[in-house]
Amino acid sequence: MKKLLLLFCALLASGTLAFASSGSGTELDTAGLTGSIFGILSVFLFVGAYSLVILEEKLHLRKSKPVLLAAGIIWILVAITFSRMGDNHAAEIAIRHNLLEYAELFLFLLVAMTYINAMDERNVFQALRSWLVTRGFSLRTVFWVTGFLAFIISPVADNLTTALLMGAVAMAVGGSDKKFVAIACINIVIAANAGGAFSPFGDITTLMVWQKGVVQFNEFFHIFIPSLVNWLVPAIFMNFSISKKTPQPSKDQYVMKIGAKRIMLLFLATIITAVSFHNFLHLPPAAGMMLGLGYLGFFSYYLKKKEHRNYDIDDNPLAHQTYHSKPDPFDLFRKVARAEWDTLLFFYGVILCVGGLSQFGYLAAVSKFLYLGLGATTANVIIGILSAVVDNIPVMFAVLTMRPEMSHGQWLLVTLTAGVGGSLLSIGSAAGVALMGAARNVYTFNAHLKWTPVIALGYAASILCHIFINARFM
Repeated sequence: MKKLLLLFCALLASGTLAFASSGSGTELDTAGLTGSIFGILSVFLFVGAYSLVILEEKLHLRKSKPVLLAAGIIWILVAITFSRMGDNHAAEIAIRHNLLEYAELFLFLLVAMTYINAMDERNVFQALRSWLVTRGFSLRTVFWVTGFLAFIISPVADNLTTALLMGAVAMAVGGSDKKFVAIACINIVIAANAGGAFSPFGDITTLMVWQKGVVQFNEFFHIFIPSLVNWLVPAIFMNFSISKKTPQPSKDQYVMKIGAKRIMLLFLATIITAVSFHNFLHLPPAAGMMLGLGYLGFFSYYLKKKEHRNYDIDDNPLAHQTYHSKPDPFDLFRKVARAEWDTLLFFYGVILCVGGLSQFGYLAAVSKFLYLGLGATTANVIIGILSAVVDNIPVMFAVLTMRPEMSHGQWLLVTLTAGVGGSLLSIGSAAGVALMGAARNVYTFNAHLKWTPVIALGYAASILCHIFINARFM
């Protein structure tokens, strides 16, 4: 421990010597900081933290923990750097900007997750799953139905929730047919990621693009057809590997609880409110989402009273069939508490890590290499491929922070590629990682890798489709 402390002190000392003092002000020359000892140390910290994130499944270390630690240390280095350059306030101004971006994203996602948890508790997803597995569809029909539903649900619900729901259907129908389950899961991951790419609500990256004002709400639908192509091309190839046999239909049944449909309508109203706040009032979408949380708050009070009153009536068999025992009160704050806090804190760590690296000039250097050296189209294609290895959230946040000069069509392209590029590998998206856990030893990295060539074909086809149909924006 003493040696580590001495090493850190030595780095601080050498870093201090590396910075020339300059005049005060917030506009500092950071061009020379990429080669500084603090800048290099920050890069190593981020790479090390993200390596632990990638190894989360093996180490059982929550992904938020390493990035939270790295973010804090990186900003210490940023603050010391700017202080030695003669400005004690530049780091504060910069981190406040990053905190504001995170706060908007955090509030938006917290409300969305709360609604998803409320619908889950009301048996909305279980009822949909129950309906599908009791239809007696053939395996090939289930393959297409789950893929289609993943594609149309993920624009509203996030791709992770959608993938888990449809994956549960595929596993329930497929049973011991491991080949079908694996291929169906691959199809669901591709469809969920493709569906999320043309909606601000479908993925964190599209949400960030929308909240930044780079792409307006209605403009996301310009990449609907390219997103559809991204799913359909590999799905058509995989279709021929699916058996036409019809398994025995399941008798599993769920009944939606009281208020489930009204909560779905409130969620739709919340989405409309958020869009209206952004488009008409020019207010942050997160403020509209928080108003939507107020809708759910008042309805939860009504629901709690109504639910208990109905259960207490002896001649209400539906209530007893649905609950079997007296239900717990519908508590809004329990739904808030069930949010994916590890994911929310992970976003904090990523945004601050990338924001810190940008202060050392790394994002400007990367932007110059990619967008000026290679050209916008090539750069955006690479961004999508990179998101299959590195999570698309830091990749997209880095692009938004760089803010390279490019056409509206190119911004649509990077939105598309960052959204669907993660489908190239099972570890490239939250949907893939979640399904690997749910269908352990069936849907695996290698099972997905076998179909990567046709997924890559779909990736290329979606890009060409976008360039062709959206040529006026390029």
